Amino acid sequence: MDSLTTIAVASIVMAALTTGFGTMAPALGEGKAVATALTALAQQPDASATITRTLFVGLAMIESTAIYCFVISMILIFANPFWNHAIAQAAGK
Repeated sequence: MDSLTTIAVASIVMAALTTGFGTMAPALGEGKAVATALTALAQQPDASATITRTLFVGLAMIESTAIYCFVISMILIFANPFWNHAIAQAAGK
């Protein structure tokens, strides 16, 4: 395999791993956060406004992890910084 093919394969595999693992953990975290919030709401219905507000802020923070992983995988596929170096090396041969 030449260097361009190696970079392409490595970029696609790493983008897939980043997306896969980067979405599994936040999904599990969001499920646990919602389950815990529902338990807290069942025990203390008077504090529903505070619990709900804190839940939404926490869910936004958890979801940002998945969004960062998505951005990294898009960079690996469409704006990989190693492509320019590899193309320059291939043109120099």
